[in-house]
Amino acid sequence: MIQERKVIGLKQYVVKLEDTIHKVSFSHNVSVKDILDFNPHLQDGRAYIYPGEQLLIPNSYHGKFKEKQGECVKEFSFGDVKAYIDKWRGHRLLDASVIGKSVLGYPLYLLKIGNGPKEVFYSGGWHANEWMTSKFLCDWIDVVLDNYDKNELFYGDNLKSIFDKVTLYVVPMVNPDGISLVQQGNYPNHPYYHTINRINKGAPSFDHWSANIRGVDLNHQWPAGWKQEADESPQKPWPRHYSGTSPLTEPEVLAIYHLTLKHHFSHVLAFHSQGQVIYWGYRNMEPKISKEMVDRLSLRSSYVPVRTADSDGGYKDWFIQETGRPGFTIEVGVGTNPLPFRAYGEIWANNVELALEGLKISI
Repeated sequence: MIQERKVIGLKQYVVKLEDTIHKVSFSHNVSVKDILDFNPHLQDGRAYIYPGEQLLIPNSYHGKFKEKQGECVKEFSFGDVKAYIDKWRGHRLLDASVIGKSVLGYPLYLLKIGNGPKEVFYSGGWHANEWMTSKFLCDWIDVVLDNYDKNELFYGDNLKSIFDKVTLYVVPMVNPDGISLVQQGNYPNHPYYHTINRINKGAPSFDHWSANIRGVDLNHQWPAGWKQEADESPQKPWPRHYSGTSPLTEPEVLAIYHLTLKHHFSHVLAFHSQGQVIYWGYRNMEPKISKEMVDRLSLRSSYVPVRTADSDGGYKDWFIQETGRPGFTIEVGVGTNPLPFRAYGEIWANNVELALEGLKISI
């Protein structure tokens, strides 16, 4: 980001839903340090700011901050998904619809890209502290649409030819409520304030939170070894790993469940973080072609194929069990969730061609 400094005064800013210090910094073209300097109650750039809070913002810089391709300089949340959809509205290759709502009423957007007979499904943002998967999917779609419009080869492939054969369905953010909690924290006016406090034992930070807003892990909710997973996990709502009272209780999961039953997806890719591995099997139920497909994904990403994780109850697990077709869990990045902004460069570099190959592995 390039900036020119010229301090010309201060203005008051009222914090909005989903705001973070980095988002406010970016939108006002000032540095995080300047926000901290003029708001000494904020300890650092990761401090939460809450809706209704007032900040002093310097009118410091002319010009605009820009986020480059493959770069992450601020958090990515539901409003960013909505902004991308507004940008894409009317595009000849893409349709957007709503397949359900989260616990807090956020729309769960489904993006349909292409016109081919082969149906493929990508999803991200399952876990609250894994929001970079949502950013990647939206950034990737934006670049794909741009290359399609320019009729340019995309890493050696003709996108028109691919989307004449394939229709890609994407739910970029399965867990918008949890993602908002990780980024903005809990506050007295939050509709689940007391529930969150109880689940989090009063702790004020939420980097460790991967569940939805009711403390249910959306990737432990699937009827594939659910009871075994549930018996070995927390027995009440928890920041992570709680499987719920039974499978398919959460509205976010039900939306993906009904979508999957409605379509005949040839295969699915569920994006998570972290580990730089690709899980591709489930209890030996996966078809033989899965090994060949995961090898192709691995070669386009450098991620290591791993047949199965020591867990049950996941979406990929259920898809393989239910349909007998290939399913893959892509664990992007490496480190501790939520991954730092600088981790996004690796995620972008390793997954741009992986996601492209995911369109081709069954045609």
